[in-house]
Amino acid sequence: MNKKKGWPEVKQFYPKNPAKYIGDLNNIKMRSSWEIKFAHWADMNPSVIQWNSEDVQVPYWSSADQKMRTYHLDFVLKMQTRDGIKTMLVEIKPYMQTIKPERKKGKKMESYLNECYVYQVNMDKWQHAKKYAEDRGWQFVILTEEHLYNKKVKK
Repeated sequence: MNKKKGWPEVKQFYPKNPAKYIGDLNNIKMRSSWEIKFAHWADMNPSVIQWNSEDVQVPYWSSADQKMRTYHLDFVLKMQTRDGIKTMLVEIKPYMQTIKPERKKGKKMESYLNECYVYQVNMDKWQHAKKYAEDRGWQFVILTEEHLYNKKVKK
């Protein structure tokens, strides 16, 4: 697939358990190796009853841009848990995008401002996604490399 400048390469995903996927099986797009890893997990995990990628859309106000935007959640899962069936909205993000940026010595101002912008956009999206999920009795979770790879991150 063609890669737009500044955007990750989009890859097609083909589930081994297509009956679990809710949506167009010929249009499952993954934007990172982390999303591919999670999609494999959702596809193969017997506790996951159904799953989908980028089908849930949440309108949100972007304070970084001062306009309404649409947030496409990475995943939605319906899972069997000890407490019953639960629906979860899942976002996959690098840990560094989940914490407020710091202006460290030697960091270029342009890099710092871009990190601040990304952080603010994420905070706006996640605030609306959390409310969207709560209004439906669902959960909203953010998974990082710490969760996906059982990897300690520098905090």
